Amino acid sequence: MKLTVHGREAYAYTGGKPFDAALPTVVFIHGALNDHSVWTLLARWFAHHGWGVLAVDQPGHMRSAGPVLPSIEALADWTLALLDAAGVQRAALAGHSMGSLIALEAAGRAPERVTHLALLGTAYPMKVSEALLATSRDDPLKAIDMVTVFSHSTIAAKPSFPGPGMWLHGSARALGRRVLAAQCEINLFHHDFALCDAYAHGLEAAAQVRCPATLILGERDQMTSPKATRDLAQALKARVLTVPAGHALMAEAPDATLAALRAAFAPAAAA
Repeated sequence: MKLTVHGREAYAYTGGKPFDAALPTVVFIHGALNDHSVWTLLARWFAHHGWGVLAVDQPGHMRSAGPVLPSIEALADWTLALLDAAGVQRAALAGHSMGSLIALEAAGRAPERVTHLALLGTAYPMKVSEALLATSRDDPLKAIDMVTVFSHSTIAAKPSFPGPGMWLHGSARALGRRVLAAQCEINLFHHDFALCDAYAHGLEAAAQVRCPATLILGERDQMTSPKATRDLAQALKARVLTVPAGHALMAEAPDATLAALRAAFAPAAAA
């Protein structure tokens, strides 16, 4: 689905169903150097079970036109503007990693517009090590390989997404390389990591959130450690659910992640 946001074309995957703004809506927000495709399983389930789905490509990422935006705050404003463009007054937000910061900031900026908030593979603050920041700047292909290893707790979870025996490392590496190559104006990997590292408004945003919040965390996450969520969970009064996976929990534990997200949004489905 193509939309016009801030005068530029934006893309949202709708889960295999035409988007209907009259349905309860969920917006899926991807992480650094990803695109909407990381949400395929979850997006399709919700789209085929009574929801309107917008799994977005962020500005300058794959199918959404650039330029890239300079901060998590700007991306939160863009997400709210995307709701306007789609004719949606209120929506649930689900964000992974960098996307969780965007979802958090958007929910804090417009609490009356967010029905439920799910933060997957999250942490606050989301500081990136100096070594990884430098590698993402100087040798992004090497950084992709590093993050691929750090993001998975196994080589091939069983079952894995999109099918049993899928090589999780290979597919994650291919996606990162594809997203990086599609943006020729800027080193997108370093840009996205720098935004995560710089974001410092999380607890202030959490204080403004008025909807039910859920953290969905990988038990063996090496990128955003579950230990780094205590203050955020407390500020949001959030329910914390864990799945047997690393940072790439949507791919490594697809069924458990879907079950957790269904639980997080169940009250909205019944409303």
